[in-house]
Amino acid sequence: MSAHISATVADGVGHVTLDRPQAINALSYEMVRELTAVFDTWRDDSEVGVVVLDGAGDRGFCAGGDIRELYGYATNGGHGEARDFFRTEYRLDAAIARYPKPVVSIMDGITMGGGIGLSGHASIRVVTERSKLAMPETRIGFTPDVGGTWLLAKAPGELGVHLALNSRTMTAADALYAGFADAYVPSRDLPHLLQALAERADPGSPAEIVMLFDETPAEASTLALARDWIDDCYVAPSVGEIIARLRAHGHPDAATAADELETLSPTAMAVTLESVRRARTLPNLEAALEQEFRAVNWFLGQHDLHEGIRAQVIDKDRDPKWNPPELRDLPRDLGARVLDDPSAGRVFDTPAG
Repeated sequence: MSAHISATVADGVGHVTLDRPQAINALSYEMVRELTAVFDTWRDDSEVGVVVLDGAGDRGFCAGGDIRELYGYATNGGHGEARDFFRTEYRLDAAIARYPKPVVSIMDGITMGGGIGLSGHASIRVVTERSKLAMPETRIGFTPDVGGTWLLAKAPGELGVHLALNSRTMTAADALYAGFADAYVPSRDLPHLLQALAERADPGSPAEIVMLFDETPAEASTLALARDWIDDCYVAPSVGEIIARLRAHGHPDAATAADELETLSPTAMAVTLESVRRARTLPNLEAALEQEFRAVNWFLGQHDLHEGIRAQVIDKDRDPKWNPPELRDLPRDLGARVLDDPSAGRVFDTPAG
């Protein structure tokens, strides 16, 4: 086991912790492989009745995939290694979703991108007052993956489209409302929750135990309060028309959302919109992951992903130069072309269905 993953078994609880706090537990390829091995080992371990998944440090559960590692793959011709990373990660996300034992994910603090992939498909998903959840991929010229489009597609109304296009950050109350979380537990009570899971009398009742600690967030969901203008505007068939509706709506938050969209990668937004919309028609998480894999494979060779990571993470000048710079310069069928491209191969050995 590496220094970045901690896994212990005690009192029937398998406790696995992402232990890279200096990077907000960002996922490297090595960490994904080791997490896969842990979940595979515990699947048939009679000493493990429930799995708890959390992150070390006080900043967050997981900031996402290791973007610097991805940048290295993308800029040094390592597309094959990058595809291997994503394939392994997606299989892990699906395994957590289908795990035969309850998985309690604790999204305390920042939980984004790959962190959503690990935690958002768990059977019992906990947020705290410190939780900040997002699929922020459009900010780096990329598109939501790790099954994020599956979760976004199931959000009420057009919230999933708004969250995806704008890379919107959710509070705990937002995450509960949008379907990314199941319970709110104040961070002060997390040690007591872990103790209660270890002392449970009924090994089949982790969800009931979590509910004993469940509270109502102090502040209401801002997403819930914004449903009217979000649903009115984000139902439009294209990103350009969404922006036009936001400009015409009159609500100040709608205008702000339009301003945000006009700073982001047109390419990333066009593919993301198509991806989330299509995910609504897919039969299961695995089918969404296959679709995302096709998109990710395409993005690995695109200017905007390289430029977005450079501007946001490498040079940190926050001034990406998108190519093309305007939505009107994109082919109308770009999203369909990308999502229908079979050249990436498959994530799973058998077709999802």
